[in-house]
Amino acid sequence: MVSKLPNVGTTIFTVMSALANKHGAINLSQGFPNYNPSDRLQQLVTDHMRAGDNQYAPMPGLPLLRERIAAKMQALYGANLDPEKEITVTSGGTQAIFTAIAAFVHPGDEVILIEPCYDSYRPSVELMGGIPVVYALEAPDFRVNWQQLGSLITPRTRMLIINTPNNPTGTLLRDADMVYLEALLKNTGVILLSDEVYEHLVYDGEQHASVLRYPGLYERSLCVYSFGKTYHNTGWKTGYCIGPEALMREFRKVHQFNVFSSVMPLQAAFADYMEDDSQYLGLPAFYQQKRDFFQKVIADSRFKILPCDGTYFQLCDYSAVSDEPERDFCERLTVEFGVAAIPVSAFYSDGRNQKLLRFCFAKTEELLLRAGEKLLAVSR
Repeated sequence: MVSKLPNVGTTIFTVMSALANKHGAINLSQGFPNYNPSDRLQQLVTDHMRAGDNQYAPMPGLPLLRERIAAKMQALYGANLDPEKEITVTSGGTQAIFTAIAAFVHPGDEVILIEPCYDSYRPSVELMGGIPVVYALEAPDFRVNWQQLGSLITPRTRMLIINTPNNPTGTLLRDADMVYLEALLKNTGVILLSDEVYEHLVYDGEQHASVLRYPGLYERSLCVYSFGKTYHNTGWKTGYCIGPEALMREFRKVHQFNVFSSVMPLQAAFADYMEDDSQYLGLPAFYQQKRDFFQKVIADSRFKILPCDGTYFQLCDYSAVSDEPERDFCERLTVEFGVAAIPVSAFYSDGRNQKLLRFCFAKTEELLLRAGEKLLAVSR
């Protein structure tokens, strides 16, 4: 048998979570909260199940949910969306990303990846016969030089994937970045895939620079969002994709044969829950408090804390502690000190070692405090 993904094994997230479970370590590796979604949202799901909302939802998503999404995007980003033609509900952000790539990338097409990046991008491109073209960011600021990135665009470039706020770096693309990108892609055939699943996790008064704010970008874009990241239910695997009608038509051709439609009672519950916009408008303050708390509890450790402007991930430099490669150090940190993290090298195709770890702070303060105490004990 010839594998279609010969270089892909079990993801680092699965490996580190399994190692944490085996050794009873505090798991700050995989990106999920250790607390439940709101009681009201859980009750809404139960209510819709009991009311009989248990069969297939419409292929593009429940109409009321798409209307609520459109209203949200109008209020936040000034986007005037047609919920019937420009919004599709998906089974999580990852499914939306895969579907977008499958719909538009042909064998031999080039896709520009800005690394470090979410590890699903590259294998999704390769499964479609696409050719990943990597633009690598450097620590500690991880800023994009758009002129350099633009030099990678060729007549074979089919897609560029961006992610803001960025996992794993915690950095943001800002208005100046989007304006430059808009000019860079003008008069090209490049499709922009914008991963915006952490749209509400933006701190210190910053604003999320959604592609939806920039008409010249939106006309060539598919934008991906996640209810799991917004409402603390990553295991419910529900998200959505937004794009202009011509692109969304092609997206849905794949979506209907990929999952057909997403879970009906969850969609119905989200539609009801979105009436209360305070549930997502309060997220920046909610997660900034967690970021600040975690930074405070590890401030006296030997780890160097890098800036975190968004997401619920904190990068730390361990070069003052060890010269070990990132994965080796992560494994030892888990086994010997009882805290699991993710090596940032796992987000680069070349596995470069910059002595950086990613911790997830979407946890209760009690758990973050216990993790901080263990990290304070790390001296070698």
